[in-house]
Amino acid sequence: MRIQKGTALTAGLALAWLGLAQPGAAGAQTRSPEQSLVNRYCLGCHNDRALQGGLSLEAAPLDDVAGHAEVWERVVRKLRAGAMPPAGSARPEAAAYEGLLTYIETELDLRAAAAPNPGRTETFRRLNRTEYRNAVRDLLALDVDVDALLPRDDASYGFDNVGVVELSPTLMERYLSAAQKISRLAVGSSAIVPGSRVVILRPDLTQEGHLDGLPFGTRGGVVVDHNFPLDGEYEIEVRLARNRNENVEGLRDPHVVEMLLDGERLRLFNVVPDRNRLGGYYADEGVDRHLNLRLNVDAGPHTVGAAFLRKNAALIETERQPYQAQFNQDRHPRQQPAVHSVSISGPFNPGGAGDTPSRDRIFTCRPETAADETACATEIISTLARRAYRRPVSYGDIEMPLSFYERGRADGGFEAGIELALRALLASPEFLFRIEEDPDGVAPGAPYRLDDLALASRLSFFLWSSIPDDELLDLAEAGRLADPAVREAQVRRMLADPRAETLTSNFAGQWLHLRNLETATPNLRRFPDFDDNLRQAFRRETELLFDSVVGEDRSVLDLLRADYTFLNERLARHYGIAGVYGSGFRRVDLPPGSLRGGLLGHGSILTVTSYATRTSPVLRGSWILDNLLGMPPPPPPPSVPPLEEPEPGVAAR
Repeated sequence: MRIQKGTALTAGLALAWLGLAQPGAAGAQTRSPEQSLVNRYCLGCHNDRALQGGLSLEAAPLDDVAGHAEVWERVVRKLRAGAMPPAGSARPEAAAYEGLLTYIETELDLRAAAAPNPGRTETFRRLNRTEYRNAVRDLLALDVDVDALLPRDDASYGFDNVGVVELSPTLMERYLSAAQKISRLAVGSSAIVPGSRVVILRPDLTQEGHLDGLPFGTRGGVVVDHNFPLDGEYEIEVRLARNRNENVEGLRDPHVVEMLLDGERLRLFNVVPDRNRLGGYYADEGVDRHLNLRLNVDAGPHTVGAAFLRKNAALIETERQPYQAQFNQDRHPRQQPAVHSVSISGPFNPGGAGDTPSRDRIFTCRPETAADETACATEIISTLARRAYRRPVSYGDIEMPLSFYERGRADGGFEAGIELALRALLASPEFLFRIEEDPDGVAPGAPYRLDDLALASRLSFFLWSSIPDDELLDLAEAGRLADPAVREAQVRRMLADPRAETLTSNFAGQWLHLRNLETATPNLRRFPDFDDNLRQAFRRETELLFDSVVGEDRSVLDLLRADYTFLNERLARHYGIAGVYGSGFRRVDLPPGSLRGGLLGHGSILTVTSYATRTSPVLRGSWILDNLLGMPPPPPPPSVPPLEEPEPGVAAR
């Protein structure tokens, strides 16, 4: 995809990705000045004899650009990046250079308009983990952590949704196991047994200040989104972070821990240091043993929180300014205790399925008598199958799930039958795979116009990483998505939907390598102020910039030239920008000439393109060529030895 100047990211990015972008205007006929430029500046290297870069322009005259489209597409990529002629070689005047580029692009656009060929994608592709999780969320109003249920997806070309085709017996077993667990959670099956979930915080998380999602007046802690499967009794347990001596680091004075459910206080717990053992040394074996609570919780999604009530600021009194990162006993010790983990166990003494968003989504009808159950089950299964399969369904499509319903109903009643039918839907290839069938009469590998249902799925999986909603499906079934005005309206509607955040977290997170931040660990001896708070702030800054460009319908080039960014206090202090306070992010206009404008000034990009001890122009240059310019650098010649490591210098900030 060639991104022209001024292209708006809103509809243009989605439509170009779908192969539906409108062609450019007609261009001028072949003119000798353009051919003269090519002869003078290009043919000396790109001829049949020299064949520099494996490219010859001798047999590709400019009066027949359409007949040699692949050759001239390669030329356009190099010219658009300003990579040719190479540095040090003679170059034409800027106006002539731009005129040649415009001429070639116009000729290529005319050819594309006359014979559209947007290329082909896999017509049989499995949902990756992100798509599976989001599809379950939108189908059943149930958010589950599929990372514990399904293996990691392989990545190709930097993305994990490319070439996801295979389905080994082991992977199929994982899908069957996931379908069983998800269907039980969604319906509220009585077969659910008590279980435990433990959430462990990253050890390099500084908890000396307020963290997003927790009440003001607290510091540190964690918020956990958890789906309670049944009405019943649950136990919540908090454990504090300990050092290598198994003592609670930073526990020098009494502190108060607050437990919360859905933002409401459950109980306050006093944590008091134990200094009376081992000759006055800490011996904190049991100081957090009492941080547990049993309570009755209604079934459904809830948020569980734990935090410390904030005391006066605790600072190290030294001649130097203290580090912002405080999580390591040896280099930057904690000044106050921190939460290590939160565990949620249950249900104990379950009281029933309750009234949950999942049950409301599934049970679109309720049978009043036994005679009504089959008709109601057919309605429920048909509705779920249409959404899960992303298309209209016939009796043949629901015949198999209905047979599972009958089996479950015979053993455990109506809801047990629905749970078994739902399990069959979630394990069906029609749900697990996105399948596009070639129309009759189309040659293998040849391009063809998408039908409306395939277009609906492509839109939803690109913008939402999930299944189409009812509005999009209704339009596709009516054949209205082929109308450009309707299609653009749907793109704008979908981008305004909260589910479009996945375009940032999934697509942009992979395109810009933001996911690599999770494993980025700069050398702490050289960069002692780096912690998980800064890592997450880096990522959030870039995500918010991407969101703003999308939401404000700005040019995609504003990702590089933006004169504003998004900061919280932690990130602003790291960048040396004054006047930003608090844990929440806000938009900040940058002064002219600021190094922090655009993606290339973001700490996230600088971190993922650096080594642990220093910056790397090679990594960063390769990232720009590959991800931004679409011009991956060639592999180095085999005779080039590895570069010698330079003296310790300044790494990415």
